[in-house]
Amino acid sequence: MSPPAGSVGGGPELIDLRVEPQRALEEAAAALRAGGVVLVPTDTVYGLAALTSEAEEDLFVLKARPDDRSIAVLVADRPAAESLAESVPPALAELMDRHWPGPLTVVLPRRRSAGPQVGGDLDTVGVRCPDHPWLCRLLAEVGPLATTSANRHAQQTPTNASEVLAALTPDLESDVRIAAAIDGGPCTGEASTVVAWQEGQLKILRPGPLDL
Repeated sequence: MSPPAGSVGGGPELIDLRVEPQRALEEAAAALRAGGVVLVPTDTVYGLAALTSEAEEDLFVLKARPDDRSIAVLVADRPAAESLAESVPPALAELMDRHWPGPLTVVLPRRRSAGPQVGGDLDTVGVRCPDHPWLCRLLAEVGPLATTSANRHAQQTPTNASEVLAALTPDLESDVRIAAAIDGGPCTGEASTVVAWQEGQLKILRPGPLDL
């Protein structure tokens, strides 16, 4: 059987949200709710997104990512971020108000009873509201998503959806695959700035596009 039109290497069909935004939204949401990993564009780089705990495990397999490395969570707005946290330090709240939506990830004390379980540190969760209208629609539809850059661990993230699929599909030793792939055009941004409030002061855990 031939692969679907728009598919790459027998992988999922690429759905261009610039042409079919509603179809892209519906199929991405359906795949996420069914426990699949979905390729999504963001305002920085392409990401792999998961809604269920099983899909979060698949993220680590697809990326060949060590289990002790955390994955951030994308949210539609600040209330969604606060629903995942025990508290929000005032300094981080100020940064969220100033730089969201945008390339800022804040590390907050994790509320154990809510939201994605994303590996690594069990006491904190990194959250970000992306400056990407279509993606925020998806987040409002399905809720917070565990999301990580769409690349093999320690490698560069391709800027095009087709290149991501080509990089992640071959030579996998398991049957884990991307369930749906959304093409949003080139994603050429820089990975977000990551900040935390530690020992009474703001700390930059990963430099990025924001000068803080």
